[in-house]
Amino acid sequence: MVRSISSSLKALAVCAGLSAGMLAQAAETSVWKDVQKAGVLRCGAAVAAPYVMRDAATSAYSGYFVDLCRDFGEKVLKVKVEFVDTNWDNLVAGLQSSKWDLAMALNQTPERALAVAFTVPATDYQVSLLVNKDNPKVAEVKDDIAALDKPEVTFAVMSGTAQDKAISSVISKGKIMRLPGMDEARLAVMSKRADVLVDASDTNHLFALANPDWTREILPKPALAKQGVSFGVRRDISPADLQVLNIYLTQRRETGDIQRLVDKASTEANALAK
Repeated sequence: MVRSISSSLKALAVCAGLSAGMLAQAAETSVWKDVQKAGVLRCGAAVAAPYVMRDAATSAYSGYFVDLCRDFGEKVLKVKVEFVDTNWDNLVAGLQSSKWDLAMALNQTPERALAVAFTVPATDYQVSLLVNKDNPKVAEVKDDIAALDKPEVTFAVMSGTAQDKAISSVISKGKIMRLPGMDEARLAVMSKRADVLVDASDTNHLFALANPDWTREILPKPALAKQGVSFGVRRDISPADLQVLNIYLTQRRETGDIQRLVDKASTEANALAK
C-alpha cells in the first residue's frame, strides 16, 4: 500500500510538472505564427527622421527602421507589411494593446522594459543639443549641459520621447517646452521661442547639415542617455520568436547592411529638408 501511494504521488508530481510546462508554453504568444495567419505585419510608426519618416503628400513611410520592418515582414515572415500611424506618447501603449506587432525605433530604457520587451539594438542612440550660434544665452557653452541649466534658457523637445525623459532628468532651473512633434520643436528654436533643441544626435546632425548658417551642435559630456535603439515587442513573446528577429538584426548589423540603410535614410532626410 505504501509503495502504491508513493508511486501515485510520483505520477501526480510528473503530471503536475508536465501541466505546468504546458501552461507556461501556452502563456507565451507565438507572435510570428499569428502574423503569418493574419497575412500582415503591423509596424507602429512614430515619426522621427531618419528612423521613421512620412511623406506629407503621399503618406508613404521611409527611414531605416521602416526598411528593416518591411524587409523582415516580406522576406522572413513572407507577409504584407502595414505601417500604423501613431505618436511617441502612444507607441508603447499601442503595442501592449496589440494595435501593432512591432514598435519601431524604441530606445531601450528600464522603464519601458517593464511594459515591453526589446530586440537587440539595430543602432545606438545619444541625446544631443542644437542651438542658434548667434544666441548670446548659449554662445559660451561647449559641452557642459549644466552651463545651460539657467532660468532664462528654454529647451524644446518632443513630448514622450527618450530625449524628453533625458533632458528632464538633468534640467532643474531651465524651462522645458514639450511639443507634439519634432517639426514643432525645431520651429520653436528657429523662431527663437526656445533656445535649445533636444533630439537624438543623428537627427540633430541632419538638421544642422541642412541649416549650417545658424545652427551649432552640442554633444554633452558625459554622454546623455546613450542607449540602444531597438524594435519593441510584446512582453509575452516567446523566446524562440524573439530569437528570430534578433538573429535577423544581428546579421544585418554585422554585415554593414544597417549602416547602409542609415546612410540612405540620412540622404533622403536631408533632401526632404531642403
